[in-house]
Amino acid sequence: MAENDTLECVTEHERILQEIESTDTACVGPTLRSIYDDQPNAHKRFMEKLDARIRNHDREIEKMCNFHHQGFVDAITELLKVRADSEKLMGQVTDTNRRLQHAGREVTSQTDEVIHCRLQQRNMVTTVEKLQLCLPVLEMYSKLKEQLESKRVSQYRFCQIMAENLPRLREEIKEISMSDLKDFLESIRKHSDKVGEMAMRQAQKHRTFNSALTKQACLGHYTKPVYSVIGPTHAHIHNALMRDDDDILMAHDLVDFSPVYRCLHIYTVLGNRETFENYYRKQRKKQARLVLQPQGNMHETVEGYTRYFNQIVGFFVVEDHILHATRGLVTRPFTDELWNMALSKIIAVLRTHSSYCDDPDLVLDLKNLIVIFADTLQGYGFPVNRLFDLLFEVRDQYNETLLKKWSLVFREIFELDNYSPIPVETEEEYKLVISRFPFHDAEIEKQDFPKKLPMSQSVPQIYTQVKEFIYASLKFSESLHRSSTEIDDMLRKSTNLLLTRTLNSCLQNHIKKPHIGLTELVQIIINTTHLEQACRYLEDFITNITNVSPETVHTTRLYGLSTFKDARHAAEGEIYTKLNQKIDEFIQLADYDWNMAESDGRASGYLMDLINFLRSTFQVFTHLPGKVAQTACMSACKHLSTSLMQMLLDTELKQISMGAIQQFNLDVIQCELFASSEPVPGFQGDTLQMAFIDLRQLLDLFLVWDWSTYLADYGQPTSKYLRVSPATALALLEKMKDTSKKNNIFSQFRKNERDKQKLIETVVKQLRSLVNLMSS
Repeated sequence: MAENDTLECVTEHERILQEIESTDTACVGPTLRSIYDDQPNAHKRFMEKLDARIRNHDREIEKMCNFHHQGFVDAITELLKVRADSEKLMGQVTDTNRRLQHAGREVTSQTDEVIHCRLQQRNMVTTVEKLQLCLPVLEMYSKLKEQLESKRVSQYRFCQIMAENLPRLREEIKEISMSDLKDFLESIRKHSDKVGEMAMRQAQKHRTFNSALTKQACLGHYTKPVYSVIGPTHAHIHNALMRDDDDILMAHDLVDFSPVYRCLHIYTVLGNRETFENYYRKQRKKQARLVLQPQGNMHETVEGYTRYFNQIVGFFVVEDHILHATRGLVTRPFTDELWNMALSKIIAVLRTHSSYCDDPDLVLDLKNLIVIFADTLQGYGFPVNRLFDLLFEVRDQYNETLLKKWSLVFREIFELDNYSPIPVETEEEYKLVISRFPFHDAEIEKQDFPKKLPMSQSVPQIYTQVKEFIYASLKFSESLHRSSTEIDDMLRKSTNLLLTRTLNSCLQNHIKKPHIGLTELVQIIINTTHLEQACRYLEDFITNITNVSPETVHTTRLYGLSTFKDARHAAEGEIYTKLNQKIDEFIQLADYDWNMAESDGRASGYLMDLINFLRSTFQVFTHLPGKVAQTACMSACKHLSTSLMQMLLDTELKQISMGAIQQFNLDVIQCELFASSEPVPGFQGDTLQMAFIDLRQLLDLFLVWDWSTYLADYGQPTSKYLRVSPATALALLEKMKDTSKKNNIFSQFRKNERDKQKLIETVVKQLRSLVNLMSS
């Protein structure tokens, strides 16, 4: 056992050394950690192995240097010449980089100021233009005011006409402005789509930019993306909407808000501001309810969800613009009330429509849209925590669709598997297999090509598909504003569902299919053993993705071990069942002449065929792990013994001759010879032969006709016929009684006829008394 452990440890160290030499330095950490997680003092043996490998490389380097000594010397000379220039160049690059960073900081700090100044400048130019248009009116108003103060106007008739018409004109102006407002409200939904699309696009660009910075900071190595806690700020989106470049349109480029401003101003001047505010808010509430109504087939395409989100974002971006562009027309409590109402409706709609979706890619697209949607509105100050809580429900739906998809994948893999060991003809083929599945066996590695690996082709395929599932699950876990530990926990729980529910169910169902024979079941047991051993590599795979150590507190473990053990036990049980079914098929071919005068002198053909089948079958079973082969062999022998006993004691069998008993005995002898030939190694003594002990003692009792010994020793632990019950002996003996003269089994011994019959009757009476005594 110690030698095996040592050999396994050496093989593992070889694998680790190869991984260190061939993989990126960023992945060395988990590899080295596995050394210290292994057996005690394993790191010392690894250090010895590592020192030996270093010395070996040093010798190779020394040989190479000796062979290329002159070239090496020349190269060193050239390098010394280059070093001075490289140091100078390094200094120049460092200085350039420092100055560039300094200049960039100044540009970055002034960018927002420039944007703000451009906005102020534009507003000032617009104001001057509008004031110039109003100057003639203002001049006339100034003159009119002077005339009114000097009381020079009231005596004219036109003044009286104006006094009479102004109230009516005010009402006409109010009506016209209200009509314009209604037109604005009618057309706002068309423009809201475009505004929402622009805002969500900008939020997506902001997220992509942050993601790119994160990857650059990590020097190209995978790590968890760093997310902003509050998402893109209102200033980010507002500034983006106000820029002229990058095809980013402003809100008022898409929507003409002048009817709102004009109507608000007119109603304020006329003292009806409150009426206008109530009307505007009431209409916008109605429009909000319309915007929140989804299309019936929205769940069928990502475009349907996109249009739905664009409308909602556009609605609230417009309201946010009105909130900041007017004073009191829209208040923060009003927008909060609208948002809370909308949020409840949005969550209900998404919860319902996502449940209809059975395409994982569409669910993933929906998740990305929800994230961008939430980030966009969060940038405008709307709380979106409930949306991220909803994403956990959507994630469960996503996992369900993934599980259904991978269920089909697993079924196809099992159906297409040939359930034969994988043949490898060359070193390249061998490396290709172990690159897909972590298989290491020192004995097989020593063998010459071609050779066979113990598992079938479904094993590396299943292992690869589990990793693909983990990648697919990770796609949803990203961008959820969760820590690496939480993402790690999500991945492990999803993988556990895949193993314990989907893969286990596919295995169990496949094992029970009628066309799966004993050979396939044996290979399935071998396959599950290797998959079980590979579970620790799956845990390392998740650890490398999330960069969370398995030793972290509350880290969920993979349940693959129990999954494959359950499948293996099911396959073992199916092996025992199918073996018994095969034995029953052979026994159904038995054709005994129960009234034969004497035996044929050789065992029955059906039984010899059955024994040959069992012998060849158990040769295949020697590859099974553990005690499966021994258990299957013992189970088959016990079932064979029980079936033969049931055949002998069948109630429909009314009469048996002594010749039939002798023939039956020849068959049992062959069974005993088979059991003693050790068809499966590992049995101690005559353990396997004991499966036929009941039959042997019963047949010996009748062949020797040793009733006096049986009756005298009955009930004693040292009885020669301890395994023969009185009921069994009575049932068989009654089949041998003389029931008719025409069919008398003792006809060849007519001189002793009466004595035999009397003896049988006496024994029958005594056996019946024993049976009655046992039943009372």
